[in-house]
Amino acid sequence: MKKKINKKPLTPAVLHILLALTTQERHGYGIMKQVESDSQGKVNMGPGTLYGSLGRMIEAGLIRESDKRIDIEMDDERRIYYKITVPGQEALAVELKRYREVVGLARQLQLTPNLKTYGL
Repeated sequence: MKKKINKKPLTPAVLHILLALTTQERHGYGIMKQVESDSQGKVNMGPGTLYGSLGRMIEAGLIRESDKRIDIEMDDERRIYYKITVPGQEALAVELKRYREVVGLARQLQLTPNLKTYGL
């Protein structure tokens, strides 16, 4: 039986973690650093948020522990690497579609702020 895709919105932490895992498998600290980089320093995920989210994401089948090590010579062998699963990729695609629809609606309603007002 095919597993149903969760249509509920993802939390910001889960969204950022899934984005960080789309390009490669990462360990916890690597995920935190990638989220910080991806968000240009606007999102700093602490260990409590990260590991709580990772546990719930594993339970939901969005990610799993990786079977392989990236480079055992370079990394502490106790580090656990995480990998996005197919359901995780599907949930991310659904969430990104939701974001595109919201941005499209904001544009249609001409709610897009004047970025110059914000110095952007």
